[in-house]
Amino acid sequence: MLFVEYPKCTTCQKARAWLETRGTAFDSRHIKEDQPTATELTAWYQRSGLPLKRFFNTSGLKYKELGLKDKLSTMSEEEQIALLASDGMLVKRPILVGANFVLVGFREAEWTAALNG
Repeated sequence: MLFVEYPKCTTCQKARAWLETRGTAFDSRHIKEDQPTATELTAWYQRSGLPLKRFFNTSGLKYKELGLKDKLSTMSEEEQIALLASDGMLVKRPILVGANFVLVGFREAEWTAALNG
């Protein structure tokens, strides 16, 4: 399982602690130092079943600086994915990639269901 995180993020810290408490084995990846590629993001987006907008860190400074709230709706999926791949800080985190699921953001009930399913 791959756990994509920004270690300074409190939500990521909570998710990591939750995984460790459960004894879940995972490989950790620092989203800023080793940002997801367009190919990875495309695969994760397609497997997740989520709208692409859910992959954006809408509360992040970069998102706000770029005025993406108003721009995303006019961009193609390819443009949005290229933008996400250009800066790990634009990507919502944490992301948990398992054999049969991709989870974006930490919602304990969702994570519990995915790991127990």
